Amino acid sequence: MSRGGPHDGGGPAGPDTGPVTTGRERGAARGWQDSVREYVRDLRGGVRDGERGPLLVIAGLIVIWIVFQGLDDKFLSPRNLSNLSVDIVGTGLVAVGIVFVLLIREIDLSVGSVSGLAGAAFAVLNVNQGVPEWLAVIVAVAAGTAVGAFHGFFHAWLGVPAFVVTLAGLLIWNGLTLYLLGASGTINIDEEGLVASLTSRHFGNDLAAYAVAALGTGGYFLAARRRRSRHRATGMPYRPGGEIWLRTGLLAVVAFAGAHTLNRFQGLPFALLVFLVVLVVSDYVLRRTRYGRRVYALGGGVEAARRAGIGVERVRVAMFMVSGTLAAFGGLFVASGLTSASPTTARAAGSGMLLINAIAAAVIGGTSLFGGRGSPWSVLLGVVVIQSIASGMGLLGVQDAVQFMITGGVLLAAVAADALSRRAQARRGRP
Repeated sequence: MSRGGPHDGGGPAGPDTGPVTTGRERGAARGWQDSVREYVRDLRGGVRDGERGPLLVIAGLIVIWIVFQGLDDKFLSPRNLSNLSVDIVGTGLVAVGIVFVLLIREIDLSVGSVSGLAGAAFAVLNVNQGVPEWLAVIVAVAAGTAVGAFHGFFHAWLGVPAFVVTLAGLLIWNGLTLYLLGASGTINIDEEGLVASLTSRHFGNDLAAYAVAALGTGGYFLAARRRRSRHRATGMPYRPGGEIWLRTGLLAVVAFAGAHTLNRFQGLPFALLVFLVVLVVSDYVLRRTRYGRRVYALGGGVEAARRAGIGVERVRVAMFMVSGTLAAFGGLFVASGLTSASPTTARAAGSGMLLINAIAAAVIGGTSLFGGRGSPWSVLLGVVVIQSIASGMGLLGVQDAVQFMITGGVLLAAVAADALSRRAQARRGRP
């Protein structure tokens, strides 16, 4: 059973994405110590065999936080961590769309330009033309969906490589964005409006953050138990109950610690809640639906997918539509944080940095550039790593040029690890 496939666990912060032992029947009555030992042994085995997973990413994130906290004690303050939880949303949404495309062994280089186009379309319609915000938002997101369908058509039905189609799209949509914004290149949006409130709104009641933490932890536990019962009834390998309790406990510690930290500042950010909902829905579609299984099957091999009766062209078009839609959605959150539509700044929607950060977030989290492996939850860890580096260097006053080089180095290391993992699996005769 491959990691990141439709039958993997999945869940907040990746506690159920570890390797599942398939060489022997599991689930016999064992104590807590046996469960802990086996869990640790599985994790160590996955690392030794070259499999990338949340363990290494979490370890790297801890090192990053320790280093930046040592250099500036404000890094782990509730204010900075709350701001970090909001800053990850725009890039994270774009990265989730990238995951859908990467799973079918393709790439979308246009997501940065599409996000900028959505922000520009909203600003022009709302600010310049007086269109109501809610309608301008719908048009902007629909534009992203249409762009994705355009890319998918050229790739799936005309056979143009996705790299070429989306590279052309990067130029086309970036040019259209600049044209819409006009000579000024920037349109400020209403700081009290609907879009601006996407990143400025917080749920001040402490119960909101704790409720989300409890709901996420309980949902993971119930899903894991249900999956265990289903696998046990069909004779498939399944996790012991003690291991499920252990994973749930670790998730609960992280979730409630995060909720407590957010409540020490302004409470649960609305943007973070939206991001978590998108992750849950995306993960459910990919792991728990027939359509999601088709996506993973296509990532495993085009010819095998065709022989299985999968409409390869339709799936490809749909994945690019998802990517375009989430890129547009993410662009609105980026515009919300800046309270303007302007692709000329380094961190804005439409900039090349947003594209690089989105791809890096997906790959660092564990989504393979070679297709067939990964999940939306992988984005969460990846984007936290990327944004933590940016936040820490921002606090230290490091110039953008250095940040770009460091982010590029991190991306290169993640891709190299992915390639080495594939090579190690090929030597062992695994797909």
